[in-house]
Amino acid sequence: MSTLPFPPTLEWLGDRLRLLDQTRLPAEETYLETRDVASLCDAIKRLVVRGAPAIGCAGAYGVLIAAREARANAGACGTAKPVNWRERFEDLCAQVETSRPTAVNLGWAVERCRARARALLEAGRPIDAIEAALEAEARAIHEEDKAMCEAIGRHGAGLLPRGQATLMTHCNAGALATGGSGTALAVMYAALAQGTKLAVFADETRPLLQGARLTAWELARAGIDVTVICDNMAASVMRARKPDAVIVGADRIAANGDTANKIGTYGLAILAKHHGVPFYVAAPSSTFDLSLADGSGIPIEERARTEISQPQGKLNVPENAGVYNPAFDVTPAELIAAIVTEKGVLRAPYREAIAQTVRP
Repeated sequence: MSTLPFPPTLEWLGDRLRLLDQTRLPAEETYLETRDVASLCDAIKRLVVRGAPAIGCAGAYGVLIAAREARANAGACGTAKPVNWRERFEDLCAQVETSRPTAVNLGWAVERCRARARALLEAGRPIDAIEAALEAEARAIHEEDKAMCEAIGRHGAGLLPRGQATLMTHCNAGALATGGSGTALAVMYAALAQGTKLAVFADETRPLLQGARLTAWELARAGIDVTVICDNMAASVMRARKPDAVIVGADRIAANGDTANKIGTYGLAILAKHHGVPFYVAAPSSTFDLSLADGSGIPIEERARTEISQPQGKLNVPENAGVYNPAFDVTPAELIAAIVTEKGVLRAPYREAIAQTVRP
């Protein structure tokens, strides 16, 4: 899976973060480079970079960018421990952390890096040493994510029939959504590497079409037979084509296994239950939020009206009609056949399995 034919989703270039602009796919492969927190937060909000693990990696590099920007703003000489540097640094980190609310990986990565900076600052280390440590920490998070993707793929491939399998997925949980080969799609790439012939139905994933634009782009480039369907075709296709499994990613998983993912995932899980199709969730341990007893506490991001009312600049909804645009929904744990992590495959009862496998 390490040689998949995709450009890197994000890449640290020493003084800036380079992001593959996912808003332009599949028509154009262009990049955005950011050296400041404002432009990084804008990129995260606009979905230039998206997917919980990839956002987490971007957030880790964002803490490094925050440290450098704080030094420039505060005029720190690199050998002092100025109060104004710390205040500015904390403010910039908070901006990165809150740029999107649902994916827990973002807050997890920011806090891990910020805690490293605080410890070094309290130990009296100079600002340049703190920046060097933050770069190493961000790179480590990125490399860990790559390794987690590989492990998720290996564990998940064992759930699929060998030789030939028909699958369904929703949104994009592949290389574009992570620092590595993906979560849900990593399972497919691992199965492909083992010689399994795959046919995948990808929901287009309204309103921003991540399935049509991104998942289909990835799978086709990897040589996997992929067919895009409208979201409201899933029930009919499931009944007629009898897929072997549905595999999706996740943005946050509560302590009981309730899972937040792109809007439409809940409905797909209900359909899978009705048709007797196993519904799998693939996510790294950084996606679990053990502070939440269940999915009712997961914050659900609501996005702009224009994503529905005026896609690509064309007015589709009358101005005097309301629009409701939640970016995510929550799938109850009882609808999930298994959760695939880098540490193995978890099955119900999830609260016990998660508590034993995923630790803060």
